[in-house]
This record gives sequence, C-alpha cells and structure tokens, in this order.
Amino acid sequence: MSLLHHVVRQDPFAELSRFRGAFYSCLTRRADALFELADAVLCADGPVRSLVELSLVGEHRRGHGGLYDALSAGRVDVSRLRRALASVPLPRAADGRLVLAADLTCWLRPSAHTSPQRILCHTYGRGKDQHIPVPGWPYSVICALESGRSSWTAPLDALRLAPGDDAATVTAGQMRDLVERLVTAGQWNDGDPDIWIVVDAGYDVPRLAFLLKELPVQVLGRMRSDRVLRRAAPPREPGVRGRPPRHGGEFVFGDPATWNTPDAHTVSETRLHGTATARAWDRLHPRLTHRSAWTAQLGALPVIEGTVIRLQVDHLPGGATPKPVWLWWSGTDATTAEVDLLWQTFLRRFDIEHTFRLFKQTLGWTCPKIRHPEAADRWTWLILAVFTQLRLARPLAADLRRPWEKPSPPDRLTPARVRRVFRHLRPQAACPADAPKPSRPGPGRPPGRKNTRPTPRYDVHTVGRSSTRQKKSTTPRPRRTG
Repeated sequence: MSLLHHVVRQDPFAELSRFRGAFYSCLTRRADALFELADAVLCADGPVRSLVELSLVGEHRRGHGGLYDALSAGRVDVSRLRRALASVPLPRAADGRLVLAADLTCWLRPSAHTSPQRILCHTYGRGKDQHIPVPGWPYSVICALESGRSSWTAPLDALRLAPGDDAATVTAGQMRDLVERLVTAGQWNDGDPDIWIVVDAGYDVPRLAFLLKELPVQVLGRMRSDRVLRRAAPPREPGVRGRPPRHGGEFVFGDPATWNTPDAHTVSETRLHGTATARAWDRLHPRLTHRSAWTAQLGALPVIEGTVIRLQVDHLPGGATPKPVWLWWSGTDATTAEVDLLWQTFLRRFDIEHTFRLFKQTLGWTCPKIRHPEAADRWTWLILAVFTQLRLARPLAADLRRPWEKPSPPDRLTPARVRRVFRHLRPQAACPADAPKPSRPGPGRPPGRKNTRPTPRYDVHTVGRSSTRQKKSTTPRPRRTG
C-alpha cells in the first residue's frame, strides 16, 4: 500500500475536520442543506436509492423539500472546492511519484426528454463486443492512484462534456489545470519525478502528450491492436538531394515481421496472470495527417515519439483467452525496470472502475432523476466531497463487519466498510452546518389550477445533425430542364 503524502503532518481527525470546514466554505448558497445532504450520503444505512430516502436519515435535519431546493437552487464554488481537493494528502506510487488516471463515466438518462445537453454515450451490451449508444451526460473524472491491489483512489476533478466537445482536448485542459493546482498546493516540487498520466484506449494518447508537453508529466495509455506507427527517420546519406524524409519504416502491431529486435525485454511472474512478458521498442511515432483533431494545426505536423510496450500474459483470472496489450509511453529510452513499472502502473488504472462502481451503486450518484445538468454537476461535486471524506477517515475506521463477512485488516478496509463507521466518527469531526429554523411548508399550487408552462423538450445531440440540416436547407435544388 502506498503512503499518503505528508500523512504525519496532522492528526487524522484534524485533517478530516479541516476538509469539512473547507468544503462547507465552498457552498455559497443553501450551504447548510447541501452540507447535511452530503452527511446523509455518508451516514445512510446501505446503498442510496433515491434522494427522498436521504431526507429520512437522522443527520439530515431538513425536509425533502429543502433537499430538492438545495440541489436545484444551491450553489457550489467549484474553483475553491477543486483547490481544497488538491490540498488534501494524496496517495503516491512506490517510487514517490503522483500517478493520475483519467477516464469517462456516463450518467445515463435515456428517458429524460426534458433534460438538455444529453449526448449519446457508448455502453457495453450483453453480447460480445456489443456497444449500445444511450443518451446521457458523460463526465471526465481524474483520480490519483495508489500502488498495489486496492479499491481506493483519490478523485480530484470531474467535468461534464458538453455537446461537440473533443474528449482529448477537454481532458488535456482539465489535466493542465489540475497539475497547476497540485504544483500550487505543494504536491509536486522541482526535482520530484514527473507525474504519470494513465489513460485507456478511448483517448488519443500521442495527441494528449502533445497538448501537455509543457508540463512535468508523462502520458501512458493503451493503443488499439490494429495501429501502424513509424520509426525514426534514418540519417541522411551524403550526396542525396531533395527533402529529407520525416518518417522511417512502418511498425505494424499485427505484423511481427515489422517489429525487429526489441530495445528492452522483461519476463515477470504474477499471481493472477502467470508469466508476463513485456517487450519495448523505442522512438516510435504515429504519422499524422491534417484530419480530425489535427485539422486546425498549421504548418508541418509534429513528430511525437514515444516507447511502445507489448504485454503478453499466460492466462486471465476469468479463464478467457488473453490478448496482447499495446501501450504507448511519451518517454523514450526506457530501461527494463521502467518497462516493468510502466505496465504494472497501467494495470492500476483499472482501480478507477471500483470508484465508479461505488459512486453509482453505493453512493447513488446516478440515482436522482435530475432535470437540469447544472444540478447534476452540483450533485457530482457533492459525491466527490463525500468520497474524499471517506478517504480521510480511512485511518480512523474500525472493521464493523456483518456476521457472515470475513474480517479485514485495518489497512485493507474498503470504502463501503469505512462508510459504515462514519456515523460514529462524525460527532468528533467538525460539523459547521447550523440547525434548521422552524418553518412551515408553502401552499403550493392552488387546487384546480393546471400548469400553463409546459417544460420544453430537447433532442439528443448527435454529431453532424445540425450541419446536415443546415446544408440541406441552404443548398439550392437544380432546376429540371427539357
């Protein structure tokens, strides 16, 4: 297990109370109701199924009307909350570096026809390699990873993708702002190892590395097995005229005849996958063209060199046939020790899936039927603050297991088990929310009067729909002659 950064600088209760005070200061409207709503999520018995059930939790001292009003009319200072998340102790890798993982997770809203800014989100069906587009709100989430087997991560930022956004460009800007906040908070200083950013195959890894080249980061991501990269350009021979070549020979992932001798080769024994064989080739780059994301790039396109790693294991835990995994790292001249560390770090990226599952199945992130995306963003930041409090309460929690559950060591408690203990830890931490004032419910709509302002309905955003309609409406029809 990795150690928290500066974990001994304060008492765990003091660190938890400090963050709760900082979180309360970020709530600039309906602060008491939003803060107690977060405490209700932390102290509820069992998974969160609906918002109205949270109003029945003892820690939420307001009615369900105040709960819904806080989500719809409250306000969260997101910039301030982001700085508060960046200043808490963060997990580190075994060598002391920060490892950040970015991924997209979707809040599916297939039947919310009155909710704007919905996008078709790709989800996996029950069949093999079956992808089903479902309308929803995709969120780009960045988490700090630990080393070793763990279901814990440190969510640091969340951003909802608007219609027409490019995932790589949005993630690059989001990551740039996060790294700057980490540097300002003292999480990274001059002389520290570069921050590693780990992504999956859904991102354009070379483009992400190009957009973040000015930061102290290195990008590691998976590539599709049908990619074709180029080697470095060979040295120019004397007496040859003409423009020198910018690319060398092809490196085809699916053709072993183009691989040649790897620059690094390692063999490791693993507990779950048997023998893991990794081979690395240095200074390979994609051949870019002025299309898709590179359309607006002026002049000659850049040559983005990196290291390609091919990982092959003997077997998978589920019994499926293992396929090779192709990784691309923005660094060069990787040693054998770095190659092993790189593919092991990439496997830690899947810990973010445990966080997403906890968000949706236990904390109830996608349970509320929220209409407006601004309220969804507000609820998302509450969930991130809730998970951060669970992580800060981790060294204080005891194992309150059920009779049929196996005991766990204190350092191996899952977030769900820490959540069981939070109700007992809450009285010792700071609770800045004030008690509610005596009030009576409003009269509501007068009897017999109908709603004369129907809610507008919105279409799901699809790429190219607006441009196609405009083209059809502006193009003149040819006249028939003869």
